[in-house]
Amino acid sequence: MTTSIARQDETALGGPLSILTLQRRDHVRLDRLMDRARETLATGGVEHEVALRAIARLVFTHAFAEEAVLFPAARRVLPEGDPLSLHIEREHQEVDELVTRLDRSDPSDPEHADLLEETFAALDEDVRSEEDELLPRLQQELDGAALRLLGLQWGLLRLTSPTRPHPVVSRRPPGQVLSALPLTFLDRARDRLQQLGEALGGRGAGVLGAVDEALAGASGAVERSPIIRTGQRRETARGTAPDRDRDDPAAPVGRAGGVREDRPG
Repeated sequence: MTTSIARQDETALGGPLSILTLQRRDHVRLDRLMDRARETLATGGVEHEVALRAIARLVFTHAFAEEAVLFPAARRVLPEGDPLSLHIEREHQEVDELVTRLDRSDPSDPEHADLLEETFAALDEDVRSEEDELLPRLQQELDGAALRLLGLQWGLLRLTSPTRPHPVVSRRPPGQVLSALPLTFLDRARDRLQQLGEALGGRGAGVLGAVDEALAGASGAVERSPIIRTGQRRETARGTAPDRDRDDPAAPVGRAGGVREDRPG
């Protein structure tokens, strides 16, 4: 019988550097950022855009590092590691596709609010899969040193992970690994451009917009490269994201549903 990491204290999780603690810390921060995005929805503008970008930077670096470090470890040590990680990869695919649509929507359009809540519901579902299913099972198989080593590897990889949705890129090696360098460079260059535009208060918007469009085009070219899709599972290809209102055949048996557990402290 496993216990959700949402209901365990830091000592039980292996200390502050454990992969379990780091994952839960990100999930707590995600809750706060989603609240901030909801608060800025009515006013829209730059404040809402900044809130959404903060969520994207957290979510996509977190997920990319999971797919490169955490999930391969789960597949090595857990008999059920492949279906468990595949299920979460499908949830990641759903989030990628939803955020892509959210980015293209106008905050003044009622559809934007609906997409926002649909995206947040998918993120909550992903958190439950990790905190209630995958991570407690890893906790049973790995000692504290191994959990801390995973935490170090995951944390370092996050520093060189893409910050935007890329729904056509493979979620498994080798395509996932090969996509890291070019997409990270392009995503973070676009992030810096947006920050510069905000600092300039709209001055130079034409030039910055043209550069951003060129970087977005380069990112699309990377995504269309066949080698970037190698290793992709059919279940996580674009357009196959799970519908949370239907049964998901990749979902782990006995998975906890309902509202996420409150965390200690």
